[in-house]
Amino acid sequence: MLTIHRRPRWAVAENLATPECVFANRRAVLSGLGLGVIAGAGLLTLPAKAQADGDAASRTASLYPAERNEAYQIERPLTPEDVSSTYNNFYEFGSHKQIALAAQALSTHPWDIEIDGLVEKPGTVAFEGLIKRMPLEERLYRHRCVEAWSMTVPWTGFPLSSLLAMAKPLSSARYIRFETFNDPSVAGGQKQVWYPWPYVEGVTIEEASNDLAFLVTGAYGKPLAKQFGAPLRLALPWKYGFKSIKSIRRISFTEKRPVSFWEETAGSEYGFWANVNPDVPHPRWSQAEEQILHTGERIPTQLFNGYAEEVADLYSGLENEQLYR
Repeated sequence: MLTIHRRPRWAVAENLATPECVFANRRAVLSGLGLGVIAGAGLLTLPAKAQADGDAASRTASLYPAERNEAYQIERPLTPEDVSSTYNNFYEFGSHKQIALAAQALSTHPWDIEIDGLVEKPGTVAFEGLIKRMPLEERLYRHRCVEAWSMTVPWTGFPLSSLLAMAKPLSSARYIRFETFNDPSVAGGQKQVWYPWPYVEGVTIEEASNDLAFLVTGAYGKPLAKQFGAPLRLALPWKYGFKSIKSIRRISFTEKRPVSFWEETAGSEYGFWANVNPDVPHPRWSQAEEQILHTGERIPTQLFNGYAEEVADLYSGLENEQLYR
């Protein structure tokens, strides 16, 4: 039987996908949306040992690189790793972007993940045991920050739906609540008491079941570096980047909608849904365009970050919700 593979509408050649190594400073993006790329400003050069996670990474390195799933590609060059790995949002380690060295203090072994709530199979699973049970693959994804910059990344991981299949949520489970670690002794940002630690995010069961929802364990063909949210983070490419929670410790299935970290911190600016929409501005800046960080090119933002065909039907009947902030 002949199988004809049709790429999703948004899939294009890899040689046109953004290197991970470039991130833009929030102030530069907000105050200079017309500025070119910030080349080399404030970038760190990590020691070789600091570039890879010496805990979970060393114990799972043999699983990488994973085979690329060619159904998930993008139309821009990949963001270089040396830029994205040294310019990161990770508020647990500070509100600035140069947290890569500080993040190396995070110990990712042992790393247990609690699965609880409305599931048939609650329990605690070690990260190493979980990753060896899951179908690892590499996907090229766009990433659109709420700060109006974007990149493209080769993530390795497994579909969130695979975890759902393992946990077996009950029919009463409507949402998934994700929670990260809470350890101010190693994460200096968590000493800032005005933030509602630990970081929490949430999605609906329907969103979690979508093919694009991805639990990330690696990037650039190797285990996930700590500054990217090792050992386990979320990737939801049709949403603003703050929804992609890092360093996940707990996954809870609930009937009640979770209140996310930024929703609790500044609910008038950051909502539960956070779907990308160029026609809905942030209260303090436009979302109509984005800056590709490695090149400085400014391009029009796409609805759902270019993934509308794959996810728009998730929001049918929710027109009264604030879906785009």
